[in-house]
Amino acid sequence: MANKQENKSKPAGFTQGALRLFILLAASLLVFGSLVLPGLISQSNVPAGVGEVATQEILAPYSITYESKVLTERARTQAAAAVSPVFLPADPSISRHQYETLNSILYYISAVRNDSFSTREQKLMDLAAISSIKLNSTTAEQILDYSEQNWQAIEAEARRVLEQVMRDTIRNDNVSQIRSNLPAVIDFSFQQDEAQVVIALVSPLITPTSLFSEEETNEAREQARAEIEPISRRIIAGEVLVRRGQIIREEDYEALNVFGLAKPVNQTDRIITSGVITGTIAVLAALYFLRRQEQPFFSVKALLVIASMFIIFLALGRFMVMGRTIVPYLYPVAAFGLTLSIIFNLEVGVVMSLFLSVLMVFDNAREAELGVFYILPAIVGMLTIGRARRISAFLAAGLLTGLSALAVVVAFRLGDTYTDLIGLTSLSASALINGLASGSLALLLQYIVSQVLDIPTALQLLDVSRPDHPLLQYILRNAPGSYQHSLLVSNLAEQAAEAIGADRMLVRVGALFHDAGKANNPQFFIENQVKDKLDSHDNLDPVTAAATIIQHVHDGVALAKKYRLPSRVIDFIREHHGTMLTLYQYSQAAAGADDPESINKALFTYPGPKPQSKETAILMLSDGTEARSRSETPRTDEEIRALIRKTIDMYKNEGQLDATDLTLKDLSTIEESFFKTLQRSYHPRIQYPNLKLNGNSAVKGSNSAD
Repeated sequence: MANKQENKSKPAGFTQGALRLFILLAASLLVFGSLVLPGLISQSNVPAGVGEVATQEILAPYSITYESKVLTERARTQAAAAVSPVFLPADPSISRHQYETLNSILYYISAVRNDSFSTREQKLMDLAAISSIKLNSTTAEQILDYSEQNWQAIEAEARRVLEQVMRDTIRNDNVSQIRSNLPAVIDFSFQQDEAQVVIALVSPLITPTSLFSEEETNEAREQARAEIEPISRRIIAGEVLVRRGQIIREEDYEALNVFGLAKPVNQTDRIITSGVITGTIAVLAALYFLRRQEQPFFSVKALLVIASMFIIFLALGRFMVMGRTIVPYLYPVAAFGLTLSIIFNLEVGVVMSLFLSVLMVFDNAREAELGVFYILPAIVGMLTIGRARRISAFLAAGLLTGLSALAVVVAFRLGDTYTDLIGLTSLSASALINGLASGSLALLLQYIVSQVLDIPTALQLLDVSRPDHPLLQYILRNAPGSYQHSLLVSNLAEQAAEAIGADRMLVRVGALFHDAGKANNPQFFIENQVKDKLDSHDNLDPVTAAATIIQHVHDGVALAKKYRLPSRVIDFIREHHGTMLTLYQYSQAAAGADDPESINKALFTYPGPKPQSKETAILMLSDGTEARSRSETPRTDEEIRALIRKTIDMYKNEGQLDATDLTLKDLSTIEESFFKTLQRSYHPRIQYPNLKLNGNSAVKGSNSAD
């Protein structure tokens, strides 16, 4: 019998293995094409013009030395720019004119001060009307308030300071400096306010005495240009003339013209290297997936989806993104890793993102920078998003991904002589947009992939577990007792799942729906019956009663499919009783039979299968523990522990946990978690005394905390 089963399983296994191998080979071929075809398609017979981005890398075919007109002209321009402006000798007439202007101003101010027919307001207006200098209202007030003696001292000091300053050679570039140094020239015997008046009178009159000579400056610059000898440029065979993705400069274009390069680059070497890197990545991917055969992503369907996403991201990047200046920093590569980490786990997201990043930047300009730019922010985003239980998680992951990408740009470009402030700003903004775009795209992709693979995401589980879900409402209306039982089981199971590191959200949702089938025949199950009218079904044939009980599994699966629950949630409905017997009905049948061994156990056995995962096994243990605790109502810690241990041992001894990877340590942890949860549920109540309120009959108190 076993040999027949093995023979039957071999063709299926062989077919699955062949499909996986086909996916690997097809993906490798498409990866190779994505690496090679863009270079072949972008070949051009005419080099790009100055200021454009080179579409290919061009090497010097031979060594040559030539006179570079571009470099020579650039050097001569720099030499001319380095010549200092030529100024004429200082002109004494300018100093005399300014000195005379000051005397006129001082004479006018004295006349205003001594005008006995003008009011103070009129005098202030007269002072404000001086055109050569501008006196503010505070300075004008001070001038009018000074005594005649003080004013004469200020007049004398102003003349002395201006005469001293204007004796020096003054040019346009040092006028501001001389004005700022005026406080140091004024006699220290003057008060601060008096010194400020002197500065207000003198500062506007300081003007250049040595004027710029445009003619002599141009002659000096022409002389500097003439002294520069023609510059020769030496290029060695094999030297890179233009890199792919580089902006063509004048000297680059001149070099291309000197060599007369009009033929496309030989692609043979590139094809060979592309084949080598493709083969290496393919081998690494095969080894990785073979070592993770137990993971959900090893299924043929999952591998096909992963490979398709990988090829789409790579092909779009190689054909449309790489080779440009800004676009590579906008391409949301991190969305690929974020999607895989949400659907499967962090490890597969990191590994596949690493493969994608290496192939994306292979044989491109700034390989190291873009490689780090693609993989490091993606890892940060994956670590941030976790299981993506909320929409805000995508926003947070996108933001941190963008900030990490920004940090990479700054680290590589801040000291780069080829990147100016505008370029750095553009790349930084692109990095931030990249992160937010990655988070948004991951939100869309995880929904699509989860629907294709029928793998529920955290967001989907949250959606179906909402109390207003149609199926939960159906259970609540038809079988409120079963609904309450499911809530208790979900609490028990969720705590245990968290304790052993299982998917607590999946367990909680599975527990909510595990008894959905009871809603089709609620009164047959004791938790939905009236307390004083319990029906143990003793009047029914045991086979009929067992079939009716077992039917709730089939009904639950049918309801789950009707309301489009994920397959992983339906597994909880199928597996929560495993292949256990309906013991009560079986014992009834055995008690009424002449030969108990003749009873067909299949009629009393749940269809199964046995739990296939930690999560469904936890539900089985939680369901049994909660049901037993309701029937036995333990009161002490010892009774609770004994009840839990008895339940777990029963399922373990019946082999119901054999298909899971639960360890003895996991079972011990689950037992302790059950104990803590039940201990809180069965805590002792405080009994309040009877009370009489306003002379009415006694009211028995209760603990509202219950």
